[in-house]
Amino acid sequence: MKPLTSSAPAYEFSLPGGKIAGRSGILELMDDMGHAMTVDPHMRMLGGGNPASVPAFEALVRERMRELLAEAGALDRLLLNYDPPQGNPQFIRALAALLRREFGWDIGPQNLAVASGGQSAFFYLFNLLAGRFAGGRAKKILFPLAPEYVGYADQGLEPDMFLACRPGLEWPQGPSGHVFKYTIDFAAVEKTLARGDIGAIAASRPTNPSGNVLTDAEVARLSALAAAHGVPLILDNAYGTPFPGVMFVPAKPFWAPHTILVLGLSKLGLPATRTAIIIAPEPIATAISSLTAIITLANGNLGQQIVLPWIENGKILELGPRIIRPFYEEKSRAAAAWAREYFTAAGVDWALHANEGTFFHWLWLKNLRITARELYERLKARKVLTVPGDYFFFGFDDPWPHRQQCLRLNFSREPEAVRAGYQIIAEEAARASA
Repeated sequence: MKPLTSSAPAYEFSLPGGKIAGRSGILELMDDMGHAMTVDPHMRMLGGGNPASVPAFEALVRERMRELLAEAGALDRLLLNYDPPQGNPQFIRALAALLRREFGWDIGPQNLAVASGGQSAFFYLFNLLAGRFAGGRAKKILFPLAPEYVGYADQGLEPDMFLACRPGLEWPQGPSGHVFKYTIDFAAVEKTLARGDIGAIAASRPTNPSGNVLTDAEVARLSALAAAHGVPLILDNAYGTPFPGVMFVPAKPFWAPHTILVLGLSKLGLPATRTAIIIAPEPIATAISSLTAIITLANGNLGQQIVLPWIENGKILELGPRIIRPFYEEKSRAAAAWAREYFTAAGVDWALHANEGTFFHWLWLKNLRITARELYERLKARKVLTVPGDYFFFGFDDPWPHRQQCLRLNFSREPEAVRAGYQIIAEEAARASA
């Protein structure tokens, strides 16, 4: 009997399909994280953006799940029926009312749309506002402050859809200190806007990867520039205001008629619900609903139903200051102390970005002789998973050595793993530094 053989055909993908289906930074990040969490339990997980287990928040979720299971008709709302593509109507109305009541924003349900997580939300927004337009025109998304979130980098259906500006550097504790901060180079932003091909300005606040929080003055200035050039300002508030509030410095929630805000439940502690909320001018919110109907039909119901009463009574605005922020702020302080201890002892020329929010430390190894990706591989071999910093510098071709000298470190994991991870990073950085 002849052995069975198979020959896979050489499938040809479309240009947009091939671009999206190719290797990407976010794919490698999620592959490594998923493999480590399911196959290699000894890996120290300092990579990825999965939130930590926050006991006080998890207790609230368990209580809410018990309430839902006891409610008549809850099973229908959770699992047995589709919500409209825009999102659950009660959820949408309650959130619009909360934002009007608490912040005075002139919005209604027509300004809101739910998406299946922030990654989907930004895919929709970027490809609505940039790419090819009628008459052969092309528009791009401008990131005013690199480095930016690696998950944005490959979301454009068209090539070269993103532009980014190299940041300025400040040293809050002086040039001999070990804390630095990125700042927006507004001259570069204005020069890029003057090209006339920008479809939107976009920034995360706090910024993933660095933990930088754009100041109220920086946001106001970006908003004014966006308005002057007739483009929207997109703010990714996955970690920020008004919730979940993983921010360690004061910052006011911001809204303007030309602003698009993206909020989510992931960093609150519900990543598997894949729930993002887009707050936008009505034509954009309507377009998002249409895209949802075509691409995913409807969004998941679970996340919206879990937090609905917290939105109706305003409790969701209290979770950040009361539970979420103190938990991560303490972890940030502990990890920063380990960095000082181990990097100083190893004789490494190091600095951390001022940690103003998120779950991450952004480590700069100024005398690194190898690339960040090579260091990443050495660390992975020693059971420490990080994210090499060059993934986050996309949208500009500046051959800046700094791009190859940074790592993103998630400090929210178990203290023993984080402490051991920082010690191993210091050892490997010393071996790889001049």
